[in-house]
Amino acid sequence: MAERQRVLLLGATGETGGSILEALLEAGQFDVEIMVRPRSAEKPAVKQIANRGIKVRVSDLAAPEAQLVATLSGIDTFISAIGADDLIQQKSLVRAAKAAGVKRFVPCAFITVAPPTGVMLLRDEKEVIYNEIKRLVLPYTVIDVGFWHQFSYPRLPSGRVDYAMMMPNSTIHGDGSAPNLLTDLRDVGPFVARIIADDRTLNKYIYTWSDVLSENEIFNIVEEMSGEKIEREYESAQEVEQKVAAAASNLAQNPDIPMGRLQRYVTDYPYSKYVRGDNQPSYAKYLGYLDARELYPGFKPISFRDFFAEVLAGKGRKPYSGAPPAGKVADL
Repeated sequence: MAERQRVLLLGATGETGGSILEALLEAGQFDVEIMVRPRSAEKPAVKQIANRGIKVRVSDLAAPEAQLVATLSGIDTFISAIGADDLIQQKSLVRAAKAAGVKRFVPCAFITVAPPTGVMLLRDEKEVIYNEIKRLVLPYTVIDVGFWHQFSYPRLPSGRVDYAMMMPNSTIHGDGSAPNLLTDLRDVGPFVARIIADDRTLNKYIYTWSDVLSENEIFNIVEEMSGEKIEREYESAQEVEQKVAAAASNLAQNPDIPMGRLQRYVTDYPYSKYVRGDNQPSYAKYLGYLDARELYPGFKPISFRDFFAEVLAGKGRKPYSGAPPAGKVADL
């Protein structure tokens, strides 16, 4: 019998982290613990996890390295689902993980497929951590998940799906034909549980997907299933590029304003996904990613159609329903 992995998860109360936590527990093959900062230790969400018998390790990410090493002691796999605001703080965790003998470090990736630098600021910032991992020769796995189903459908004229939407809109970018990798948020965790139990994924980049659909295909599916005609708004590739340039200029002039950074993140996504066409299987494979669906053919993720049927039936859930205050960037 294979030895059980001891897994430590940072960010368990977030959307991505919550999906991962539930899947790790359901798998029944891991000894799961969570890591929280002192200011979060008494939060109700953390207490609820602790009340399920899950051990909580408390440590400030800015603590001396010796303290972080002690926190990570005995851990086989460390998974970070930290918020985008705190990405750079993973550097100290990487160094501590190396000293503590962690066997696999899963940094906070979990976004769309994109080039390592120069296209998405959020990806650029994540690459700083990936490079630190490689500099220290720390075993790792980078997992990207495309874009969630939960963020990928348009508003209906009737407003009946507004309850589950964060940012209701009906915009198609460019000509709407770029294929995009989509993963249901609930599938993120099951994919991660399989990936970290698999030696084939060590020191590799992996992409997950529940569906591959263009904006045009999504709008057509939504119209077909809802019986409503969507008034489509179009944003040209040039307009998308102009928004990226404006957000980049604003951030350069006001680097300390959190909303400026968030706006840059938000405008980079359409540019990468719809103008450049980065977030698709062919480009992921060009970059050297492994396909999680090819690795785990027996796992059947939630299709976009099945997801949207739930939304139409009133069974959807708005991500970040307990969203942080404006200016605070959550795990994207």
